[in-house]
Amino acid sequence: MPRSTWIIAAFLSVIAVAAVGVLQLRNAAAARQRAEESAKVARQEFAAAEEARALQAAELQVAQSRVAELEEAVAKVEQAQSGLEQQLRTELESREITISELRGRLTVNILDRVLFDSGEARLKPEGEAVLRKVAEVLTQFPERAVQVVGHTDTAPIRGRTAEGYADNWSLSAGRAVAAVRFLSESAGVSPKRLSAVGCGEFHPVDTNDTVEGRARNRRIAVVVLPQEFAAPDVRETPVPPPADTIPHPAQTPEF
Repeated sequence: MPRSTWIIAAFLSVIAVAAVGVLQLRNAAAARQRAEESAKVARQEFAAAEEARALQAAELQVAQSRVAELEEAVAKVEQAQSGLEQQLRTELESREITISELRGRLTVNILDRVLFDSGEARLKPEGEAVLRKVAEVLTQFPERAVQVVGHTDTAPIRGRTAEGYADNWSLSAGRAVAAVRFLSESAGVSPKRLSAVGCGEFHPVDTNDTVEGRARNRRIAVVVLPQEFAAPDVRETPVPPPADTIPHPAQTPEF
């Protein structure tokens, strides 16, 4: 084979090797670029995952703090309820005054003969003394709303009472109002906390077929409502603006 042929063949081999090398370099560069892009995406995904994890951790901490606050609030309410019940029992509970608790609603049942003479809605001195003890405990829990509920037995009122009550329903309402007025006007309980209800003979706690049962049914119930039923207007009433800032009727424009 002529020498020139060998030279040409060697030259072509060199060119082929160089071409393969260039191609490999390009492939390597492309692979490196893809790897860098994949690494960049992975870093972005990792950063997003870390941000989400941090956000979830913060939300979890807030939720745990809220749970702790609620548990503390529940514990305080339960402690207050227990303290209120214990004080009332210490001060009042007897054969004629019973105290019960159901779902946070504390009820003091006072037989009517402790508070009123038969057929009347005027408090007796003994009744005033009992209600004053109730008020001393209630004033220590100023946000608790209180219902005073009057109950009677089924024995009908014949004619009218000395105070003009013609039936059990009106008598029970009059007695509840009398108790509310005393608690508010004489015993220092805010009237914003109080309401009076007359139930007549329709919510007995015993039979009306015996003397003892009828005596239990004739009662006043002082019901201390749960904390969540506290009326908004128990809070302080906003002070009205001074009189000189209120427009005079003559200055009010007509529409």
